[in-house]
Amino acid sequence: MNVENEERNEEENLKEKRKREKPRRKTQGQIVQEALGLNPTDIQEVEKKLFIVRFLDFFSEDTLEFIFKERIVGQNLERMTSSMSMLQLEREEEKLLKQSFDSKNIAGVIENVKNKAEIFAASKGIKSNVNKRLRRLTLYITLPLFALLIVFTIFPLFSNLYFIFFPILCVVCLMPQLIRGSVVKKWSQFKEQNKNDIYIENRDDIMILKSFTGDLLNNIRSRLIELEVPLQLIKFTLFSRDYENLNLLNQRAIRGFMQYFYTFEYPSGMEPFPIPENLQQQFQEPIISGKKVEKPEKNFIALTEMKGKDGVIDYFVPTLKDIVADQINKLLNECEFAKASHDFKKIIPNYSETMAIYCICGEIAEIDNVQICNWKNQFKFYLFEAKECKCEESVYAVSLMDESAEVPEEFKDIFYS
Repeated sequence: MNVENEERNEEENLKEKRKREKPRRKTQGQIVQEALGLNPTDIQEVEKKLFIVRFLDFFSEDTLEFIFKERIVGQNLERMTSSMSMLQLEREEEKLLKQSFDSKNIAGVIENVKNKAEIFAASKGIKSNVNKRLRRLTLYITLPLFALLIVFTIFPLFSNLYFIFFPILCVVCLMPQLIRGSVVKKWSQFKEQNKNDIYIENRDDIMILKSFTGDLLNNIRSRLIELEVPLQLIKFTLFSRDYENLNLLNQRAIRGFMQYFYTFEYPSGMEPFPIPENLQQQFQEPIISGKKVEKPEKNFIALTEMKGKDGVIDYFVPTLKDIVADQINKLLNECEFAKASHDFKKIIPNYSETMAIYCICGEIAEIDNVQICNWKNQFKFYLFEAKECKCEESVYAVSLMDESAEVPEEFKDIFYS
């Protein structure tokens, strides 16, 4: 018995040793730092500032998307204030940026605009965020169905009435998805119809946010030039064209808003910094699920509240994750991909109008590709790719493969509600 225990312990020790010795895959940030000879924190600081830029721009242009989302807004504010408090104040530009952040009370302005937008929405009959409303409506519909099932199962008296129950069952099963599509469409229409009123009512505060966003973009650009980072490597998306010193790469309409794809513009007369050969292919063409795409994706859906195991998904709630789209793109760019061995129908056998992934226009997404994403050999998850919708949008969905999977802390905002 002791010999068996010793052999088992020795085997576990060998596995642990191999795990420690296995080289970790480098992130894109690490590759840039090494290729350009930067300090480890240089690119990280740029990424943190770009996160603040994207959040402020998104909030300014689509304020209603953030109403009644205290946790999400709170997390973004905490991340923003933490990043600003860690600026290297020995540099004059960083000191001025921190003074601008404090004097303009950016966090307070965001809270003020959000509160006023919530009061406006409540006056129009909207008193909670759209995801909560969808979950509540689904619950109201499914509870009576379960009650009927219990009645027909327990009481034999009702066994002869199954011919009545089955039509009711069909109607009840279809209703959640029909209602979901209707709610999503009405929400998009509500935002489109009222975004000008929100802007007019909050114009002064929004201009403060945009002014600071412009200051932050100029700060990032100056720092990148100081570090001699090729500006064409740094690509990002915004919902506004209100800022200077940016080079527009592309644009598209999304949910009633224009989305713009940028790099920083070099100062007049300045020659672009050359891109190192080992970075050209990787950074000129972002990667998603093993293939090249023209720009980072934003229309991500996460299959939250997922129930299932061994790669088969029995239940989920599709949740739009555009707020953390940059984080998802970053996660995907750090993954290795393999085509799923099973087809989509076996992975989500109950995929139908009653449980589906939706395009932002409300249409059911037709999934034609399923990839297994492997993040640094530590965490695996699904990436579902849909055919281009009639509205010409593409939808991508991510999901756990097993409800008991351990999700790394930094990705919990992606996979959970």
